[in-house]
Amino acid sequence: MTSMLSKLLATSALLALAACGAESSRSFDSELGSAVDSGTFGNATMNNTLVQTGQLSYTVALAERFNAEVPDTINFAFDSAALDDEARAILRRQANFIRQFPEVRFRVYGHTDLVGSAAYNQRLGLRRAQAAVAYLTSQGISKSRLEAVVSYGKTRPIVLTNQPEERNRRTVTEVSGFVDSHPMVLNGKYAAIIWREYVGSAVPQSTVAAADAQ
Repeated sequence: MTSMLSKLLATSALLALAACGAESSRSFDSELGSAVDSGTFGNATMNNTLVQTGQLSYTVALAERFNAEVPDTINFAFDSAALDDEARAILRRQANFIRQFPEVRFRVYGHTDLVGSAAYNQRLGLRRAQAAVAYLTSQGISKSRLEAVVSYGKTRPIVLTNQPEERNRRTVTEVSGFVDSHPMVLNGKYAAIIWREYVGSAVPQSTVAAADAQ
């Protein structure tokens, strides 16, 4: 019994020393427990509260997720609206994201570099945006969810140069809102959407095909 008590006391002493070592790395007047909380605890609850009270735009919230998970920009060759392999790969990633949220609309903006007239670049930017939209629709995205494409031409360059610049020759895909039949669907229904997608993914394709055939 004495031996066991000695071991417990020794262990307690070691733990106390370890705690003192950890505490010594922080200010003596720091809040108790601040070493545990890295500053992100409670963010999910806070975000949900902001959404439910209308303080956080649903569109902005989803746009931030889209920008974090998927490249939103593709680039083009000089005076071209043709998609190269890299652009198509990025658009496929965009399409995979868009398919997860059938209630959400997206918009594609076309841009050019500063070479050429404003009128010509307006048309070129539009052709680039249309090329991106056409490829997204080829990946199974309904065109009704891709809002009218917009061309900024050469009015919004990333790099201010009169020389050809690939970074200016681009389209940008952005979240723009929700389809009319599902207004503000993320208002407390995000879990329901995820559950629906989860259940749908568990249905064998043969069952789905048979149901569609009936």
